[in-house]
Amino acid sequence: ENEQLRQLLFALQTESRDQREGDEMVHHKLPAYVQNMDRLGDTELDLVSSQRAVSTATTPSRNFFSTFLPQGRRTPGKPPQVTTGSSPSQVAVNRKDPLSSQPTRSKETVQTKDIKTVASQTSSSEPASSQSQQSTNQATNQPTHPRHKRIQEHEKERKELFSKPAPQTPEKRGEAGEVEPPAETSNEPTDSSSSNSKSCGGGTEGQGLSAEQPFIKLSQEEYGEHHSSIMHCRVDCSGRRVASLDVDGVIKVWSFNPIIQTKATIMSKSPLLSLEWATKPDRLLLLGSGVGTVRLYDTDAKKNLYEMNIDETHPRILSLACSPSGSSFVCSAAALSRSGNIDSVPRLPIPVSGQLLLWDTKTVKQQLQFSLEPEPVAINCTAFNHNGNLLVTGAADGVIRLFDMQRYESAMSWRAHDGEVYSVEFSYDENTVFSIGEDGKFIQWNIHRCGVKQSEQVLPQDATGPFVLSGYSGYKQVQVPRGRLFAFDSEGQHVLTCSNSGGLIYRLSNGERALESVLSLSGHKAPVVTVDWCSAVDCGTCLTASMDGKIKLSTLLAQKS
Repeated sequence: ENEQLRQLLFALQTESRDQREGDEMVHHKLPAYVQNMDRLGDTELDLVSSQRAVSTATTPSRNFFSTFLPQGRRTPGKPPQVTTGSSPSQVAVNRKDPLSSQPTRSKETVQTKDIKTVASQTSSSEPASSQSQQSTNQATNQPTHPRHKRIQEHEKERKELFSKPAPQTPEKRGEAGEVEPPAETSNEPTDSSSSNSKSCGGGTEGQGLSAEQPFIKLSQEEYGEHHSSIMHCRVDCSGRRVASLDVDGVIKVWSFNPIIQTKATIMSKSPLLSLEWATKPDRLLLLGSGVGTVRLYDTDAKKNLYEMNIDETHPRILSLACSPSGSSFVCSAAALSRSGNIDSVPRLPIPVSGQLLLWDTKTVKQQLQFSLEPEPVAINCTAFNHNGNLLVTGAADGVIRLFDMQRYESAMSWRAHDGEVYSVEFSYDENTVFSIGEDGKFIQWNIHRCGVKQSEQVLPQDATGPFVLSGYSGYKQVQVPRGRLFAFDSEGQHVLTCSNSGGLIYRLSNGERALESVLSLSGHKAPVVTVDWCSAVDCGTCLTASMDGKIKLSTLLAQKS
């Protein structure tokens, strides 16, 4: 019976083609439900016909496109199908059924009606289709919200790959506009997916897609609970929760797996400047204020455990870092010379006075104060190595200092940047340290040879700050970098940086070669000011937080070469 119905369907197609041979849209591509007929079977059509409204003739055909187009690209194993053909038109021919040829738009609407009647007749007489097929059909036809976005992105990629022949381009462009589901950020995934497909586009020219593209962007979601510019955005050690702080002093603690969900909201009377997750237990959050206090907050119990008064003469807590053992944390406190409204003017030559302190988390008391040579200066950023034996700091005087945490003394220091050091991190192998400074440079330093550069790159200003958001009537909002400006993947081979419209992933190169951009995570409408890369789970999640309060989560799949 299935075979008879297929033959009837193809006969109707041929008849319809003969009637409308002179139509101007002869070049239109084959409908997806015919391309995939050998794979899908009639239960697909039956399920679709029972779920779709039969209001007009054209809408169902668009629904068919949005449902079935991504079928060929849903699994990573399928893209070689694209690379085997020497041109997109040949690929399209490979996917066709031998008895059919390219129909017109008007013919699609006729076929859709026919298929609806055929499928409804089949529904009573066709019990035997495999269960796995039915389950995939149901998964296809009842998508969750993230799946909608994924389908949309795959469809955009496919459209890019097939849009090279001139006569097909305008029709496909128009059609894609109709197919898009009404997602919250309908304009933004277009940017990100098109840039993604541009970087993947080499797959049609030659083979070796995975060599060209180390990551596939699976999805991009948005957290929009903040209403002002983000200062910090950090994932905890386990990769389960995110804490984000905005310039209004509002902190949101939220999870993103399996869905984005706010767990706690912390409103602060005093301005907050810094944020860090404790390592053990990882439910605790350290919050540094602008009035000389550090709070230890329990995100599960949703209450403050302690409030520590650090130093009245140095009330601005610029940076916090918790040791991997969880027994202590380092706190950078600075004097008031540089307040929020002075951030937008050029730096004064006199560096701000500061202190670097070690606090015990169990006794909640200060253990010691580090000596800062040549003078006590404000420390902007701090980071421990994996076992907590080394601490690296970047200061307002442009000097990077490396501390031995067993002796609690400075092991070495060197002038790293003209102007302030904004962000500093250990490399994956911990033999080098990376830093970004006010001079716009991204430098790798050898920690075994004091002050020796291993590589130096100049980044665009939108990656290093200060960040500028322009508005109407000449309004400008300027933000000096506070959070981390770069983050590494789980193997330390790629780095994520900020940009005006999202995040940029570069491949780290040894030596003086320029950084090679491998993927753009666009989608933001305001400059991204801080990033984080969570690699605790199988699929890495990149967090990019911007000046309009939006945080994007881009889920990446690493392609092993």
